[in-house]
Amino acid sequence: MYRYIAALLLVPLLDSLFLVFVATQIGAPLTILIVVLTALLGMLLVRAEGRHTIRKIQRKLAQGELPTNELLDGGLLLVAGALTLTPGLVTDALGILLVFPLTRIPIRALLRDYVVVPYVDKQTGGFATGNVYIGGFPFDGDSGDATGTGAGVGPGGPGGFGGSAGGSGGAEGSDDVHDLNEDAYEIEWEDEDEDDAR
Repeated sequence: MYRYIAALLLVPLLDSLFLVFVATQIGAPLTILIVVLTALLGMLLVRAEGRHTIRKIQRKLAQGELPTNELLDGGLLLVAGALTLTPGLVTDALGILLVFPLTRIPIRALLRDYVVVPYVDKQTGGFATGNVYIGGFPFDGDSGDATGTGAGVGPGGPGGFGGSAGGSGGAEGSDDVHDLNEDAYEIEWEDEDEDDAR
């Protein structure tokens, strides 16, 4: 949390120092003119890209698809608009980088893979992205691995000996479960017949 706050405070500081440096090199009036022109250029680009993104969102919704990339583009364009409105050359340059698709698409991919997807997985337990545990009901702290022993009643969970209802807790999941051959199910009737005869 503190890292993000420090980054937010560091950007305006760098912007101010860079403005002072540019003003000492080319003069204050020309520096102010450049800042105003970059802000206007950024806002015009944000407006044009925003309209294009809205049309893409509407097209995806009409086709019955989720406009995930387009929504991320919309969020990045909002950030770009805020950056271009902030007086300063560094923030204007960052805003323009977020406006152009050539530089925005890689930033969007990094944001999706390293921020959005892990957050959604954490909040939904993997249901949103399909990373759902399907190997039974693991116990925290057990010696079995994540795809090993299933939980429930009986060996291999509720499904009996390695049944599908208890996950993969059959012969592969645990060392205590043994595969039984057909001889184990045979019943010796001769002893009972002898007892009845007596």
